Amino acid sequence: MRMGKIREHKKSNDTKSTEINNFLLYLELEKSLSENTIRSYEFDLMKFSAFLDERGVNSLAMCDDRLIDEFLKSVRYLNSSSRSRILSCLRQFYKHYMSVRPEVKVNPTDFFDSPRLERKLPDTLTVEEVNNLLSQPDETTTLGLRDKALLEVMYACGLRVSEVISLKTSGILFDDELIKVVGKGSKERYVPVALSTLRWINLYLTQSRTFLAKAYSEEYLFLNWRGRKLSRMAIWNIIDKYSRAAGITKQVHPHILRHSFATHLLEGGADLRSIQEMLGHADISTTQIYTHVDITYLKEVHKQFHPRG
Repeated sequence: MRMGKIREHKKSNDTKSTEINNFLLYLELEKSLSENTIRSYEFDLMKFSAFLDERGVNSLAMCDDRLIDEFLKSVRYLNSSSRSRILSCLRQFYKHYMSVRPEVKVNPTDFFDSPRLERKLPDTLTVEEVNNLLSQPDETTTLGLRDKALLEVMYACGLRVSEVISLKTSGILFDDELIKVVGKGSKERYVPVALSTLRWINLYLTQSRTFLAKAYSEEYLFLNWRGRKLSRMAIWNIIDKYSRAAGITKQVHPHILRHSFATHLLEGGADLRSIQEMLGHADISTTQIYTHVDITYLKEVHKQFHPRG
């Protein structure tokens, strides 16, 4: 998909498209970034390329800090997270470009600070809401049993959607009570999994997946009725279906189970370093947002139960 878009873009400007294409290949082959991240960077660079087209600039190498500033001002309508990603993308692009083109001496993005990010606390479910959600699938049906195992795994292990999609049957280590997960940047980690969740996985494998699997299903754990691995949208729809059935009024999305996993661990006394390992966060500062969630929870408890609350 990415290569097709780039070929189409080459019709308007071959030089910039080649520069972008080389950078995207570098991200994919040498940096091993996820497909979603590469697509986001491609989108940002295409937007930047179109901006330069309007000003008659035929190469990204010809761009200076004045043009970068003008471009960043043109995307001020975006939220701070998107603008920060765009600047990060441009920084990485020019850093790579300078490594292959020594004659380019200045990175035009060095003069800009990243937008101040709005630190939003993630939505979470209560333990009661999670239990209610997980009790909704009809375990007597093939797809219901699959959905039950899927929801149990997502909450028990705090996985990203992309990680759930790529789970393999060989990655379920029943004897060790672990699941092998392939995270961002193709990094592998092992996440503990409860015996109760393993029992649901085993039931799904023996009583449901055997009916869903086809010759082309490979080892993917969770399959749709055609024997293909589940898509991101399919998992969104599954969670939306059961959250509605559970009467949960919050906006429930796949990541909310990951947030709930981390928050409930922290509330139960788990240390932040262990939670970081289980979530697969490269930097513990990413995990620290859950300390803010925990403090919010403590404040609510104080208000509810303390005589001076």
